[in-house]
Amino acid sequence: MKYIFLVGDGMADEALEELGHKTPLEAADIPHLRRLANEGTLGMCRTIPEGMPPGSDVANLSLLGYNPAEFYTGRGPLEAASIGIPLGSEDFAFRCNLVNIQKGVMKDYSAGHISTREAEEIIALLNGELGDKTVHFYTGVDYRHICVLKGQYGSVRCTPPHDITDWSIKDHLPEGEGRDKVRFLMEGSKRILKKCETNRKRVEVGKLPATQIWLWGQGRKPELPSLVDKFGVSGSVITAVDLVRGVGKLAGLEIVRVQGATGFVDTNYEGKADAAMRSLGKKDFVFIHVEAPDEAGHLGDVELKVRAIEDFDHRLLGRILDRMKDRYRILAMPDHPTPVRIKTHSPDPVPFVLWGEGIEYNGMKDYSEREAEGSGLFIEQGYELIDLLFGH
Repeated sequence: MKYIFLVGDGMADEALEELGHKTPLEAADIPHLRRLANEGTLGMCRTIPEGMPPGSDVANLSLLGYNPAEFYTGRGPLEAASIGIPLGSEDFAFRCNLVNIQKGVMKDYSAGHISTREAEEIIALLNGELGDKTVHFYTGVDYRHICVLKGQYGSVRCTPPHDITDWSIKDHLPEGEGRDKVRFLMEGSKRILKKCETNRKRVEVGKLPATQIWLWGQGRKPELPSLVDKFGVSGSVITAVDLVRGVGKLAGLEIVRVQGATGFVDTNYEGKADAAMRSLGKKDFVFIHVEAPDEAGHLGDVELKVRAIEDFDHRLLGRILDRMKDRYRILAMPDHPTPVRIKTHSPDPVPFVLWGEGIEYNGMKDYSEREAEGSGLFIEQGYELIDLLFGH
């Protein structure tokens, strides 16, 4: 048996007036997801435990079978694991966004989706002027990077920048014990980025510059039992996002990199599908993560989100279904909602569909939030859902 787990980050949403009171999933042309719902088991699942932050870090731990209440320490250390950053007992890994802030307002949590190549110069400058024995910056992907601080930062309260798009940052700066050092680094980055050659070039061609760093999501190194030990399966992870790579790496999965996988709507869907099928020639399980719907939700762009969902269905799932020859099971779902109305994550439950050998049809006709709610099937503990995929 081969097992495929497809995650459309942030696909779930609310009914929108501009879509005729449909959700983006209901408005999208998704024949392949609909086929899975017509032949498999449709239901709802809570991926964010009550009281925990509704981020992709918490949600993807749940999806891979780890109880976030037990294993979650923060987003930063998960991404650090992907990059291969060694974390000592005194280290706290922070997620370090390159952002654009204008007149005290968070205009763009991604600095106009700045590229990794451009970010490399910025990270080097930050290390040269702010780095020391207790502070080090590491280049990640695009606007997503890591800052490792030595000391006690477990009590610092930080706000994800994508939660405050178009809001004043004044009431969302780091608070708590240790905040002074974190704020010092964020403030000090302004003068460095102001004179950065990369930013000058971006402004010349009409792109947003990165005006400063934003630190958040800190934590110590977590320890996860491997999926091989838990389920007896070998597997791989395919994603453009360091966070999901980090969770996969800590879970003992192989990280498969795909050329052209960007974490945005221009990602290489076909390349991900082909890489997944190659991986399944050697392994039992593949976890495929697509960031595009989430990014469209953060941008508040309804049309872009519908397009991202359709690309997920046509160019990824459809291509996989066309190439399947062995015995398969597929689990497809979002990790959490990213409603375009609020431009950030929601902790609400999400629809899932389980399809393939040995999976019974439970009578539902479409893949959407409302259809899944009508199924009457609800998985309260999201980390238990993967048990259904593996038949436990």
